[in-house]
Amino acid sequence: MEIAALDLEGVLVPEIWIGFAEKTGIDELRATTRDIPDYDVLMRQRLDLLKQHKLGLPDIQEVIATMAPLEGAQEFVAWLKERFQVIILSDTFYEFSQPLMAQLGFPTLFCHRLIADDSGAIVDYKLRQKDPKRQCVKAFHSLNFRVIAAGDSYNDTTMLSEADAGILFHAPDNVIAEFPQFPAVHTYADLRAEFLKASERDLPA
Repeated sequence: MEIAALDLEGVLVPEIWIGFAEKTGIDELRATTRDIPDYDVLMRQRLDLLKQHKLGLPDIQEVIATMAPLEGAQEFVAWLKERFQVIILSDTFYEFSQPLMAQLGFPTLFCHRLIADDSGAIVDYKLRQKDPKRQCVKAFHSLNFRVIAAGDSYNDTTMLSEADAGILFHAPDNVIAEFPQFPAVHTYADLRAEFLKASERDLPA
């Protein structure tokens, strides 16, 4: 059996922090793992900005409630579910994900947790484990699953490298240039084609 392992933000849904930056006008919150590869550095920057501007978890959740998956994402996930076991491996947080996962039909999601105080201020975050996307793929391999993975950012590249086949989707030019070993596509039609090409089974298009 084969698993389709997908990143979430930038692949199936908009970047949550960019959406929040646009709502609040805080440009520094637009930074993502496309810009800052070190996830801890990125998150500490985000938490400092939230504290500085007195913004908390309810403020972010309010913006997320207005967001929708990328155009074509729902159909793509439905197509994948008919052909693969689908698992989302994301560096988002369970406290963010519910409204968007509902719109995607609740595929399985492995991500992280935020720690907020009684006022809703985000005081810390808790990673599920170090390099979680790669570790998940390793675990799937230990269960004799074959893994085809797709992502868009630096934090996806260890997952893509560990998978039996890795695909860049909607990736920026700098990531594509640094990781030429992965095919890079920008439409769901082309992503479907890459999954079919990478699969060892005879699957209907």
